Amino acid sequence: MKKMKSAVSVLLMLCLAVSLAFAGGSKEKKDAGSLVVYGSCEEEYLSAACAAFEAKTGVKTTYQRLSTGEVLTKIAEENGNPSADVWFGGTTDPYNEAAAKGLLEPYAAQNASHLVGQQFKDADNNWYGIYRGILGFFWNTEELARLGLQPPKDWDDLTKPEYKGLVSFANPNTAGTGKLIVNTMVQMKGEKAAMEYFAAVDKNIAQYTKSGSGPSKLVPVGEVVIGVGFLHDVVYQIVDNGYDNLGMTAPSSGTSYEIGATAIFKGAKNMDNAKKFIEFALSPDCVNIAQDNGSYQFLVIDNAKPVEAAVKAGLDKIQTIVYDFNDAKTNGPKYYEEFFQVISNDDRVKTK
Repeated sequence: MKKMKSAVSVLLMLCLAVSLAFAGGSKEKKDAGSLVVYGSCEEEYLSAACAAFEAKTGVKTTYQRLSTGEVLTKIAEENGNPSADVWFGGTTDPYNEAAAKGLLEPYAAQNASHLVGQQFKDADNNWYGIYRGILGFFWNTEELARLGLQPPKDWDDLTKPEYKGLVSFANPNTAGTGKLIVNTMVQMKGEKAAMEYFAAVDKNIAQYTKSGSGPSKLVPVGEVVIGVGFLHDVVYQIVDNGYDNLGMTAPSSGTSYEIGATAIFKGAKNMDNAKKFIEFALSPDCVNIAQDNGSYQFLVIDNAKPVEAAVKAGLDKIQTIVYDFNDAKTNGPKYYEEFFQVISNDDRVKTK
């Protein structure tokens, strides 16, 4: 009888141990936690990246798509108590502004060892590059033919009187693409000449768009005839949306490029998961799905697969200037303020 009681006790203990083990496993999955992402790349890729991270880690991941300027304004207002944990995608100029204001959390990412160059990360580990995009011109071929006009070949062509009301690029207040255009012209022409240039181009502007990809969406449908922005956005309109009425080129005197970045916000409430996301963002699991979800930027880690649509479009042959990220980081806000001072009609600084 004593032996039977002892055996029953052992059996009960084993059952309890198994029960606790299963409970522990369930608790671990449940306690994987959450993550909130502000994304400034296109929503199709943002959504796919967040879904892939959640599937891989079990971390419940939510996101909101905002332009880089909107994110910068939002986290500056929140001042160390951010409503999101990480930033994903969008040009680095706003990231550098955020870093200068102490709004980003430095993190030494292990997967940064796969970056193909030191220019694709912040020197203090505030942000890391995940892709590279080339700045250029694009136009609606049907509309230009109807108007009897030739497409632009270089930056100064955008000031031609015959282009009045035909040109669009992104608002530097809301989009990192707009900031990049301002910084590029300052670096190529000099500060004073660049501002004179923008005053001249402003006479031809139909619309300053809220997002960097805005012009690429307006040009195919003829709402705008000539756009300035990233050429991979044009590839998307051709490959994914089937528009065959688009032409594009890089400016003949030179152009610059964006580094699309990712970073952790200072004061992130889910810091451990934020670090996991940065490692994920710098892995093939994340960047390889970009081209399957409408994003055709060049990738900047050495273990990613080539972006075939970008290569087929000849974007890999375009030469770019040596973009001075430090000058953009230090003096960019002053240049953007000057830009708005010199453009002739603020009513056209729209945010569509």
